Amino acid sequence: MSDFFKGMEPLRHDPEAKGVAFRSYDPDEVLMGKRMEDHLRFAVAYWHSFAWPGGDPFGGQTFERPWFGDTMEAARLKADVAFEMFEILGQPYFCFHDADIRPEGADFAESRRNFEEIIDLFEQKMETSRTRLLWGTANLFSHRRFMAGAATNPDPDVFAWSAATVKTCLEATHRLGGENYVLWGGREGYETLLNTDMGREREQAGRFLNMVVEHARKIGFTGSILIEPKPQEPTKHQYDYDVATIYGFLKDFGLEDEVKVNIEQGHAILAGHSFEHELALARELGIFGSIDMNRNDYQSGWDTDQFPNNVPEVALAYYEVLKAGGFDTGGTNFDARLRRQSLNPEDLIAAHAGAMDVCARGFKAAAAMLEDGVLEEMRHARYAGWEAPEAKAMLTSDLDSIAQRVEAEGINPVPRSGRQEILENIVNHYV
Repeated sequence: MSDFFKGMEPLRHDPEAKGVAFRSYDPDEVLMGKRMEDHLRFAVAYWHSFAWPGGDPFGGQTFERPWFGDTMEAARLKADVAFEMFEILGQPYFCFHDADIRPEGADFAESRRNFEEIIDLFEQKMETSRTRLLWGTANLFSHRRFMAGAATNPDPDVFAWSAATVKTCLEATHRLGGENYVLWGGREGYETLLNTDMGREREQAGRFLNMVVEHARKIGFTGSILIEPKPQEPTKHQYDYDVATIYGFLKDFGLEDEVKVNIEQGHAILAGHSFEHELALARELGIFGSIDMNRNDYQSGWDTDQFPNNVPEVALAYYEVLKAGGFDTGGTNFDARLRRQSLNPEDLIAAHAGAMDVCARGFKAAAAMLEDGVLEEMRHARYAGWEAPEAKAMLTSDLDSIAQRVEAEGINPVPRSGRQEILENIVNHYV
């Protein structure tokens, strides 16, 4: 045990609380036939909560944590603190990269041994903890060996190292009962075509992903394999830019029925979309899996990974999640970090508690909107004309026949209102 959170008790639901507590999030509240905890499936991101030093593009470390250091002793202390925080928050899940939980070794074998020692420790802690593993992943972007990518690297030795790393992380995820495995291609892209063979790199990435799926089946992993869309950060042209790009990639390599997506709010914005757009598209394409819930600072042009604080935004996101049938193996991972001036242990607890409250309020609004059905009724009314037999027939017809009908029937369309402001007002009634 550590004393990092000394004196801090497990949080409770108390709408009138003056200190840090859950004012909106009640894990046992039943909505749409399920407990709120089972709907939202919250997870703590190990990397931002315990490994991030507080830097930004213009300044270095501001946090001083007792577990910072490249030793196994520090890694074990980090694990102690992590599981203590999970207990305070009552978190059902956590997520990790390999590099978050172990120090880098002198070679691959030493790194693997360090990693597996901490996985042994996780396994022991999970025997007495209610917190499960939502997903594991591999950090194939931070070390200088990955400066030109992992699966897409021009050096076959980097491809090999990456494959071995993913094998190790996938097997550890399976061992801990993880419900998903995520491929987070932070550098799977290019900076200039002057030195890039795009066709070769896409083929490498496609084969790499197929190998991951094949190995998951081989070891009996039944969870979901997820790709996280990752635009513009850090390379200008990412092969996993957004949901649409990933779906095209999956179709190219015969993986559209094998792999789904883990969608982050901040990445959706960087791709020029809204979060709800990416969620809706993933649902329509049949590849919706899980979400990272964070936000960007809209006055900055980069991914600031802030905790969510905007209930209307969150409500629109969960509305699309609910329309997709809710989470299966996925959940709500807080891929969010403290501001670099928020130094205290209480800040880490308060940030998660506040975000969970925001998500709870947004989720309640989304559930109410969907149950009341007003938005869906208005959407259906807008497309009602397509239910007519002659309208349906157009979709199996040809241009000549349609043109003849337009003249014969004297069709002369009159524009009809899309009623956008009314719809926005309706949403505001709920949030």
